[in-house]
Amino acid sequence: MKILVTGGAGFIGSHVVRRFVQSYPKYHIYNLDALTYAGNLENLSDIKEYSNYTFIKGDITNEEFINGIFHKYNFDGVIHLAAESHVDRSIADPMAFVKTNVIGTVNLLNAARDCWENDFENKRFYHISTDEVYGALGEVGLFTELTAYDPNSPYSASKASSDHFVRAYGETYNMPYVITNCSNNYGPNHFPEKLIPLFINNIINNRPLPVYGDGNYTRDWLYVVDHARAIDLVFHKGKNAETYNIGGFNEWKNIDLVKLLCKQMDSKLNRPVGESEKLITYVKDRPGHDLRYAIDASKINKELGWEPSVTFKEGLVKTIDWYLSNKEWLKNVTSGKYKEYYNIQYNN
Repeated sequence: MKILVTGGAGFIGSHVVRRFVQSYPKYHIYNLDALTYAGNLENLSDIKEYSNYTFIKGDITNEEFINGIFHKYNFDGVIHLAAESHVDRSIADPMAFVKTNVIGTVNLLNAARDCWENDFENKRFYHISTDEVYGALGEVGLFTELTAYDPNSPYSASKASSDHFVRAYGETYNMPYVITNCSNNYGPNHFPEKLIPLFINNIINNRPLPVYGDGNYTRDWLYVVDHARAIDLVFHKGKNAETYNIGGFNEWKNIDLVKLLCKQMDSKLNRPVGESEKLITYVKDRPGHDLRYAIDASKINKELGWEPSVTFKEGLVKTIDWYLSNKEWLKNVTSGKYKEYYNIQYNN
């Protein structure tokens, strides 16, 4: 089996690529990534010499290029992770999210349909999405696979659109597809624009910890290795034309998470208890900020037997240990344009 993983040099994608390359030596995994700011081949340095792994540099928004690689390699399956994924960036530049998340996804769908010539036996298009397409929850309730879409940011709107296109190709052209909507991921190799890696990096360097609003926004957190396990299961055993929500059964208010992170970092860095917490700085809230996300992952648990393998506190320790052991990686990815973006986003 020849599988194309898009966005395979990114955070979640690199964990998926590694899992498939190492677990399925008879498969050939093709990693397609444009290597923008969040794509980093250092994430996969440990598997780059594997004989069943090939890296392809390219952009999913380039229709001619995408058609060319499909006909060159004749992929049997697609695991589509490539996306612009940061809400703050989507507010600053919505069109970039339309191009990558919507047009890029349709380019892949068209290329797969054309290459497979409507012979879909043993083929699968797997689209990875987000819980943010469902909008915001109040203090109670959970997102299920039947929750109506209600996106509130340009990012979530672009992902909702891509989900709809995948379903439409399934209905219109009988494209065999599955979709998963996941909660917030955390873990090794995460680019430090998202909360946990950003704050780990800032604590290491004694920089302010910018908390939006009152810090009471609530998210469900999923360890990235567990997400890769779920993707493996869904790709192989999920039912065509189905959606599976993947969550950590693990809700935290942002401010409570940050305080736990500060406590663990003080311990790891041998700092006085409470030292890192002094870095917390409340900043102006962002527009359209959803109050709460929470995933009901009972479907994937009952149908496929998946559940998280670590508690949040265990996963957070693993994550902190990885960043403290990979300071050179952090240094490399936080230089240049990222610093310019960070200053614009949080110096308010």
